[in-house]
Order: sequence, then structure tokens, then C-alpha cells
Amino acid sequence: MKRLIGTVLVLTIFIYILENSALIGFSEFKPFLYTKYDTNEYVLSWPKLPYPAYYEVEVLNNPPTNDRLPAPATQQIIKYRTWQNSITIDQNFPFRTYWRVSALGVFRRPLGYYSEPINLAQILGNSTEDFHNVKPLPLSQYSVSNPASNKPMLKWISVPGAVFYEIEFMSQPPENPNGTQPSLNQFYSSREVFTNGYNADLSKYKGNVAFWRVRGLDYDGNPLGVFSDASEIHIDHSLNETVRPIINTEFNANDMATPLYPVYSWIPVSGAVSYEVELTSDSPENPNGVEPSQYRIWSKEAVNATDCYDDQPRIAPGVYHWRVRGLDMYGKPVGVYSDAGQFIVDLSKGNYSATFGDSITHGGGAVSYSPADWEYDFQTYLHFPTVNLGKSGDTSETMLDRFDRDVLPYRPKYLIIMGGTNSLRGGTPASNVIKDLMTIRDKCLINGIRPIFLTLPPINPTAIDRAFNEGTTPNWREQFDLVNGFVRQQRYHVDLDPYFCDANRELPDHYAIDGLHPDIEGKKLMAQIINANWSRVTR
Repeated sequence: MKRLIGTVLVLTIFIYILENSALIGFSEFKPFLYTKYDTNEYVLSWPKLPYPAYYEVEVLNNPPTNDRLPAPATQQIIKYRTWQNSITIDQNFPFRTYWRVSALGVFRRPLGYYSEPINLAQILGNSTEDFHNVKPLPLSQYSVSNPASNKPMLKWISVPGAVFYEIEFMSQPPENPNGTQPSLNQFYSSREVFTNGYNADLSKYKGNVAFWRVRGLDYDGNPLGVFSDASEIHIDHSLNETVRPIINTEFNANDMATPLYPVYSWIPVSGAVSYEVELTSDSPENPNGVEPSQYRIWSKEAVNATDCYDDQPRIAPGVYHWRVRGLDMYGKPVGVYSDAGQFIVDLSKGNYSATFGDSITHGGGAVSYSPADWEYDFQTYLHFPTVNLGKSGDTSETMLDRFDRDVLPYRPKYLIIMGGTNSLRGGTPASNVIKDLMTIRDKCLINGIRPIFLTLPPINPTAIDRAFNEGTTPNWREQFDLVNGFVRQQRYHVDLDPYFCDANRELPDHYAIDGLHPDIEGKKLMAQIINANWSRVTR
């Protein structure tokens, strides 16, 4: 026995010296990261150490300051361990994440240094400052054989982060293709474009061929990238095409559950000042008509809008249909109803997990985007199935009020809860919010639901005032800290707050331009933090 103990001790000392010896080189080993982008995935690889080591890949929300030590927990989103010398990353990570790798030996200590960090934007050849600089991709084509009427409907793929768009029409191709300045050949332009489509009125244009292009703009009207390629519009002025809005909401994409409170969006039509959204229990019997359907179960008017929030929870299982029509200043139809879209309500979709909260949960961001834009929902990037039970405008009190009606029919095994932001920034004391959250927690436990709380991300009062002309109570940070302190005391919780704080412990613009609702980068970060902690809070 003594001989065995002695052998183990000698072997242990030998391995320790081997792994830490400058002479052999392990103590100076520093991996070099190779990266490539392949089929919508990022692949990171590094040289394999000629020693039975495994590798740790850290994912950080800020550049690391020390290449010898692991990053602090408040910077580390997730870490992976592998015996391979490569790892594949999906596109659901924010561009503002930093990746590095180290080799680890028997004693679970880095063998040498961490690699130099790299962020995902670098893999694509961009910096984190200019990864939004993209060129819109036009989708509408009007050729000689398929000409447009005087009012063509134009559509393009959304520019991530664009608050609005500038579209211009030209009599000749632009002299500055893919530039950032307006063309000298322009005869009309508009910046009143708040979605990825535009119904042009070319009735006063005398030519038979025009050209159009579009670019995304940020909150201040600065270009996000360059103009799209110019597209031809062949026009037949004799065509009398009836205009209709184009629905712009794709429910149940990638088998996602329909949100409890759907939001309907569309591309508006020229001449309309308001829109009427109609929800029906069956496919409308008068497609593209002007009269309401006999199957109508709900309708709502939206003024000067491109979307409409359903104020009723769609909780009865079944297939629903919806459509929208434009109205003029006298309430008369402008054109006809849009084609009808549909969505399915299936309560079993929420049996595993559900998310419960206010507009941060419901979705939307970058001022112009609503929960109809799935890229702005953090649920989109979760690695497990869930149903969105969020409701924009909720306070902790209204969350509690609707809990029995909106949550219990789904009977989720896990309920992800984040609430109180609207209450606190409006001046409601933290003690009231905590009381509401405690009651929600107790209701969960009584009904066999595991409550998983999220800490509240910070806000930015200056940006909120700029975007919404709304004030924020001066002591918001103190009140947020009290609520987050309560959340951190709960058995099952995920701490989001530290990852979203700038030096002033406020929400930076690159995560939320409006100071309140995280944009795509912020929603991806929220999801990845939850994904990284999911096994811990569900075991």
C-alpha cells in the first residue's frame, strides 16, 4: 500500500512539473484561434497540444483583460469543454461576444495562456462597430412581361437595427451605385418608411420605366450601410390594379408557438390613414373583399400604423385567420382586404415552458419593431420549446392579475418570470413589486409550476426620454437593485443584470437604442445567458 501511495505521489509530482515546466513549453503554450464562416455557422479551431489535454472555450460579453486567468463570472456567458480542437457555433450568439480557448491538464488548470480573443463580427470581416453596415436586398420585381400599375408594392429584406428607411425613385440608374448619398437622378424620395415595404404612387410620373432603391437609417437618420442595388420598375399606366396591404407577420415559423397576445403587422397602402384588423374563426368567405367576414370574432382599428396589438389573450385552441384593410379619413375602404394569414393555438406547446412578463418578454425593439418581428424576441434564440405569455405594458400588478387566466391553462413545467420594470420606472416602490412577485411565485408552486426568475436588465432614462418622451423616477437604480436582490435569493433564478450594465450601470445603446427594449443583440444575449443556466435551474 505504501508503495502504491508513493508511486501515485511521484507520478502526481511528475505530471505537475511536466504541465508547469517552462523547459518543456506547456507553461508558455498559447493557442491560436482559426475561424471561418460555413453554412450559417461559425467554426473555431486551434492547434492540438501534443499532450492529453482538453480545451475550455470561454464566451464573454466583454474583451478579457488577463490571458492567464479565467474571466470573472459577471463577464462569462458560458463555457464549453471539449477534447477536440474545434467547436461549431450557431448564429444565435450576439456579435458582441468574445471567444477564447485554453488547454487544461490533469489539474484542471490552463496549460499556459488563453488565446487572444476574437468576436463573431471579426469572423465575417467586420468590426463590432460596423456589423450593421449591410445592403438591403430588394424582393419586388416588375419586368416588361410583368409590369407594375401606378401604385406598385415594393418590398425588401429587413435591415437589422434599422429604425426607419429611406426610399428613392429615379428616372435613370444612379450614378453612385451602392453609395450613401442620394442620386442626382432622383425624382422622389421618402423617409416616412417604418417597415420593410412601401406602396409607391407613380401616377404623376410620365415615364414607363423608373428605378428604385432603399437604405436603412438609425435613430438619428444616419445610414446603416449603403443603398440597395437599384431595381427597374416597368410601368403600365393603363393597369387598374386594386391595392391591398401585404401582411408582414409570420406566425408559427420554425414550429414556434403563437404568442398568447399576437401582434399583426403589414405593409401599408398609399392613401390610407388608418387600418382595420379582422380576426376570424374560419377562412374569410370573401377573400380580398371590402366587407367584414361573417366569421369575424374580433376587430381593431390602428391609426397611422404598420402593426396592431391584440388586446385579447388567444387561448382557445384552434386555427385563427386574420387580415387587414386600409381606411381613408372618412372611414371608407382604400382598396381591399389583404390576403388572410393564419395561426394555430395549441396549449400543449406550453406544457414544457413558458415566458411571463412585460414588453421585454413580449418582444420588439429598435423603436420601430414589434413582437411581430421574431428577431426581436429572446424566445426565438432559446434552445428549448416555450410559449410567449408576455404582454406589452404590463406591470407586476397586472401580471399578477392575469396569472390564473393566462398561465394556468398551459400548465407549464417551468415558467420564466421577469416583471417590474414598468412599475419601478414609473415610481412604484420595490416592496410592492416584490410582493407581487412573491405571490406569483406562490401561485406557481401551488400549481406544480417551477418559477424561474430573471433579474431585471438596467434601463437608460436619457434614451427612454428621447424615444418615448417619458420620464423615469430618479431612484430607479436603487429600486431595481432591491428587486434584483430578491430575485437572487430565489432558489431558481438567472442573473441577467450584470451583463447589460455599462460603466454607469445603465443599458448601453448597442443593446437597446430606446433605452428599454433590448434589440436583436440584446435579445440574443438574454437567450444565451438563459441557455447557459437552463440545466442548472431545471435539474
